[in-house]
Amino acid sequence: MSSEVPHRYGMLVVISAPSGGGKSTLLGRLLSEVENLRYSVSYTTRAPRPGEENGVHYHFVTEEEFEVMRERGELLESAKVHGNYYGTGRRYVEEELAKGQDLILDIDVQGAEAVSTVLPESVRVFIMPPGFDILSERLRGRASDAPETVERRLRNAREEVTRFREFQYVVVNDELEEALRALISIVRAERQRWNRSEARLQSIVETFEQTPT
Repeated sequence: MSSEVPHRYGMLVVISAPSGGGKSTLLGRLLSEVENLRYSVSYTTRAPRPGEENGVHYHFVTEEEFEVMRERGELLESAKVHGNYYGTGRRYVEEELAKGQDLILDIDVQGAEAVSTVLPESVRVFIMPPGFDILSERLRGRASDAPETVERRLRNAREEVTRFREFQYVVVNDELEEALRALISIVRAERQRWNRSEARLQSIVETFEQTPT
């Protein structure tokens, strides 16, 4: 009997939050502390912020390039958010999941809705800010955003937070370490669902059927 462990299909974890909700910090810590978890870099037409690198934080493309990708079916989902386009590369996600790689996808609530339609088995987590005033303070503290950009993001946040029921999990980002522990627990618990490792579990069951008592 072969001792080869049956292949496990990867898990897609979709993380959404209002802009300024603190998810970037949380995800950076999550990726450093959980094994076999990789960030799926999205495409966007917005300009890079100070310190952002192409291919690391986002794939920065023009609106023309983005439209070509969308027309060719190269995007798993796409949406216009805060006046810019964002999308997820289909090929990268499908190839990595097929190899058994777990992925983190950082997208807005529109994108999360689209992904849940295409990949209903994805795990969806909403990062909830502890309150409007705190979110406003975080956004206004960004030196990179113009005042009108901040106001637009706050307007959008008022609608985004009402959609938390569309997600399987909600983590309130009030205290960083506590929120991080919650995220880690979600990822590790979701990995134990039987349907994510059914082939391996069935192979174990078969050893009970084949071994004489």
